[in-house]
Amino acid sequence: MHNHYEIAGMIAGILSLAGYVPYIISILRHQTKPNRATWFIWTIVGGLLAFSFMASGDRHAIWLPLGYFFGPLITAVLSIWYGYATWTRLDTICVIAAMLSLIPWIFAKNPSLTLLINLFIDGTGAIPTLVKTYHEPETEDFTAWLIFFIGNTIELFAIEHWNIAAAYPIYLFFLAGGIVLFTMKDKIFKRI
Repeated sequence: MHNHYEIAGMIAGILSLAGYVPYIISILRHQTKPNRATWFIWTIVGGLLAFSFMASGDRHAIWLPLGYFFGPLITAVLSIWYGYATWTRLDTICVIAAMLSLIPWIFAKNPSLTLLINLFIDGTGAIPTLVKTYHEPETEDFTAWLIFFIGNTIELFAIEHWNIAAAYPIYLFFLAGGIVLFTMKDKIFKRI
């Protein structure tokens, strides 16, 4: 029998994968330009986070982390051909920080500490896309990020035990929410 935590987790996971449909279509149409540094970091960390989350959190909420591994993997591959052409110093710094952060992850035997290290690495990967989206909101797909935001919001209802593992869905909620706001900022300011 399914409980509401499991159902919310499954819906969130489905939405996290569904959000990649308009995102990938937008990439192939040359409308969205994914930041290569971000998506390669998110692919690596997505896999690490999914496994860390499974080890330290409840299994009902695992669907969203799995979606956020497979979606970034496809996006990272597409970013090779369709990605944002500019590689900045910030991209380099974030990639180096992410790689250096893997060292304590490798040696950490504590799943909660591993999860926090992964969140730091993932957040480091988010910085180039947040900065790019703030300055060039048209380089990200609003519809995809809105779907991600809705999925991340539903994921909060999949959390059965509010422990350190809840940090990951909370982080994803604020990340997607920030990108949605950045993609809309020009429209919002035009109305004000």
